[in-house]
Amino acid sequence: MNTRSLRSIYQLKVTLKNIRPPIWRRFLISSTTNLGDMHLVLQIVMGWANVHLHEFVKENERYGEPDIEFPSDIHDETEFRLDQILKQEKEKLIYIYDFGDGWEHEVLLEKVLPFKHDAVLPTCIKGKRACPPEDVGGVGGYGMFLEAVSDPSHPEYAAMCEWADGGFDSEFFDLDAVNDLLHGYCRR
Repeated sequence: MNTRSLRSIYQLKVTLKNIRPPIWRRFLISSTTNLGDMHLVLQIVMGWANVHLHEFVKENERYGEPDIEFPSDIHDETEFRLDQILKQEKEKLIYIYDFGDGWEHEVLLEKVLPFKHDAVLPTCIKGKRACPPEDVGGVGGYGMFLEAVSDPSHPEYAAMCEWADGGFDSEFFDLDAVNDLLHGYCRR
């Protein structure tokens, strides 16, 4: 008889779409995590500040925070687990953050691993490049921002560096800091 575990560990890779070179993170998470908690994990691993609206999209189904004042076809994200949405390796889910800037993330289920009771989940295992600053203006605004902060002779250099609290290193990613935040969040 073939039995399947009630939960697994998902190895996910999230990539910010339409940015080159890519900004991405790889992390491990319980397959039974609901999409509301997944949103918070994505905020931490990517480096966002959780100050804007978001939603998940799989095929034509939308998941997010329903608004009683503005009924829509969105499913309550807290009522759906990852393993109900992503069932097999190579399946993808879209995560949209900040409808104004329109940051689209591709969430790929890379591997389904056996669950280990001593695993510290979620845990980020790798990543590349810094998350764009909040409210930078989406993909186009981010490109202009990077152009300005990388050239001291650019007319917007001083203003953009000040806006970014003194500077911005697009190549910087601190795995330890991300995991400290993840593990602090999960202990609450």
